[in-house]
Amino acid sequence: MAVNGSRTLSTWEKRVEREYQRQTNTTTCFWLLPENEDSVVSVFANTRNRLHTTRSWDFLGMPQTAKRRLEIESNTIVGLLDTGIYVDAPSFNDEGYGPVPAKWKGKCVKGANFTGCNNKVIGARYYNLENFEVENPSPVDLDGHGTHTSSTAAGIAVKDASLYGIAQGTARGGVPSARIAMYKVCWGSGCSDMDLLAAFDDAISDGVDIISVSIGGASRSFFQDPIAIGSFHSMKKGILTSCSAGNNGPYPGSVENVAPWIMTVAATSIDRQFTTAVKLGNGMKATGISINTFSPKKETYPLIDGARASNSSGDHYGNISACDYGTLSMDKVKGKLVYCLGSNGQDYTIKELKGAGVITSLDAPTDTAFPTVIPGTSVQLKDGYRIDVYINSTRNPRAVIYKTRTTYMRAPSVASFSSRGPQLINLNILKPDIAAPGLGILAAYSKLATVTGDPNDRRYSPFNIISGTSMSCPHAAAAAAYVKTFHPDWSPAAIKSALMTTATPIKIKDVNAELGSGSGQINPLKAVHPGLVYDIPMSSYIRFLCKEGYNSTTISLLLGGKKKYRCSNFQPAQGTDGLNYPSMHAQLKSVESKISAVFYRTLTNVGYGNNSVYKATVTSPKDLSIKIVPNSLKFNRPHQKQSFKVFVEGGSMQNGTRILSALLEWSDSKHFVRSPIIIYNSSQ
Repeated sequence: MAVNGSRTLSTWEKRVEREYQRQTNTTTCFWLLPENEDSVVSVFANTRNRLHTTRSWDFLGMPQTAKRRLEIESNTIVGLLDTGIYVDAPSFNDEGYGPVPAKWKGKCVKGANFTGCNNKVIGARYYNLENFEVENPSPVDLDGHGTHTSSTAAGIAVKDASLYGIAQGTARGGVPSARIAMYKVCWGSGCSDMDLLAAFDDAISDGVDIISVSIGGASRSFFQDPIAIGSFHSMKKGILTSCSAGNNGPYPGSVENVAPWIMTVAATSIDRQFTTAVKLGNGMKATGISINTFSPKKETYPLIDGARASNSSGDHYGNISACDYGTLSMDKVKGKLVYCLGSNGQDYTIKELKGAGVITSLDAPTDTAFPTVIPGTSVQLKDGYRIDVYINSTRNPRAVIYKTRTTYMRAPSVASFSSRGPQLINLNILKPDIAAPGLGILAAYSKLATVTGDPNDRRYSPFNIISGTSMSCPHAAAAAAYVKTFHPDWSPAAIKSALMTTATPIKIKDVNAELGSGSGQINPLKAVHPGLVYDIPMSSYIRFLCKEGYNSTTISLLLGGKKKYRCSNFQPAQGTDGLNYPSMHAQLKSVESKISAVFYRTLTNVGYGNNSVYKATVTSPKDLSIKIVPNSLKFNRPHQKQSFKVFVEGGSMQNGTRILSALLEWSDSKHFVRSPIIIYNSSQ
């Protein structure tokens, strides 16, 4: 698996990627033992997994002045499984913090470039159970990813934070008074299953309250998926795990980390984008997208395109106009801005040839800005055409690329890279669950990593701007931690339900609709008072697993302990999905299949008032008939439970229709408890 942070695949990174693929072709089988048991849960190949904010928390309606239970928040511990942490980052200053919470049982392991923890970062471990050679065997963050996610979740407020002046403001985490525990499971070659499982076990026994995992890989059976297994163990102990949904969007069926006890988080935009302007010698201006930290040193620079800068020897392979590696001449590129067709990390190539900067043209619109190693920007194809015409219409073409600035954009929308549903493991559980900011997020960074990750890049910054579901995951983890400070006795399922049912629906939709965003964008303040929650006890998960075809032996082993669980001892799970889930989803198998689904649900009253009456309202397309029985629920006391059924009927989905979206809302006029109802036909 790998971290789910999104970066451009530069020439340099392609070389690293090829080496990574070579290394990950070798797998090791290992045995997984349950708690207090000598038997084996499962045997599977030990694979490598992928790693998957000045403005974001304000955009979510959570200002610095938001109401907090500071004493409880200060005793809240957010555990992160990631690339390590850079403790000396300003976001982890422990000035004013009291002693480590008494419940903490963890460790701070010292090592190369890591001298210890403090009262903010209270724990740090690293894992390398395969004993392969690694650089800096310690919890230190050489990548920057783990430092970024940690500060997004629980970094203190740091004024005037920026990346070389870009996105300047106060950077802070969602629970800035909380403590941080880092479990370094990812190295340059990925994140191994064995290390992930060991880290989960330690985080649980150490006493963390929330776990954030911005790591993912291809969907697997729960009992071959270390994140599904580890998060199940944490759920048993009352700890919710937040996971990134993956960065393989916008393709349907690409969502990762889909176990129903996980909170799977998609990435959305905030109302800020990074634009980089270009001005040509003829006065024409174009606005591109990038993160360009360089201010021009001259008024203009000579401008050339790939075709005119070609290597005249002809000893090359690749597209000259796209400035492919090896196709250009250093003599023709040196000191000039170069225009290239397509956008594929050409800044690394042009830098190697001593070019002054690069302008690339996008094959399709993009929402993701990447940092460049030299002055650079990516413009729309129509602007690229105008630049090309200018180059070929004058003897001395010139241009200048300006430093990136932040501009307003309409938001939120699901980020293009964010993985979409439907999921491929539990066909009737909607994933992702929820969405949070993950596009262009400024947060703390390791000073042992360069801004771009290129070892030849000389820029080091205490903050960096990164995009990915890796960035959305700690936002949701922090929101869950925030809710838990107000409701320490709530189960992981109740906290997750509160965040889902109070989420803000995404109004800027693409063709995948809720398959990209789940219940919508998190609203942490509203989630504190959801009114009702869909809770899920352990017995319900067992019934669900039995319905999904997992056998009694495997389920017993997963649960651990001496008690044996037999599916025959439990009532069969009811309904289309077999679980009291906050969203409702059904997949059809063929074009001819008619829509017929029933969902059994139970709501628990967590409101403060008594004698509240909730009435159901359904918003649905004409192709769906949805009936709620009963359509009114009365609650006379706190923690009271009331059940209902949702019947969904309709004809076959014809004419290329793949998705039908509806919304169920329960309301007592004070609370609005929303659940998306999504029907998907995979055969279209």
